[in-house]
Amino acid sequence: MSVEWLLFLHLAGAFLYVSGAVAAAALRLSALQRERPAEIAVLLRTVRPLVPVLGIGLAMVVVFGIWLADRQGIRLGAGWITATFVLLGWIVVVGAVAGRQDRHTRELAEQLAAKGNAASSDLNRRLRNPLNLALNASLLVATVAIVALMVWKP
Repeated sequence: MSVEWLLFLHLAGAFLYVSGAVAAAALRLSALQRERPAEIAVLLRTVRPLVPVLGIGLAMVVVFGIWLADRQGIRLGAGWITATFVLLGWIVVVGAVAGRQDRHTRELAEQLAAKGNAASSDLNRRLRNPLNLALNASLLVATVAIVALMVWKP
């Protein structure tokens, strides 16, 4: 496969991943602005179809990125690539933890919506959990850092 095709597929994966991450963050932030459990449930449920988009994009970035680096003679041990792998590891692990917490929040919102759709302090507390908010924010910071590393290759 030519370097041009590898670069195209690597960038296509990056666009898939970044667009999915931004959409998921926007939906999560929109859920924070809602009171009714049914609205919160719909917004958090809408994140679910984005998970495969994120996974496919991430897989494409890694596979075609490694292939591209090999074809261009770039060492995988280069500092900027090592930093990228560390950040990707962070995204996978923290994304799983934050995603599990968000799933529990969505399930609570769905239960409350089915039982009359009344606002709940427990749901609000879960939505605004400082640890979960910090984990989700760190995913966006890591994504921006990876894009910066790929663009500027320090």
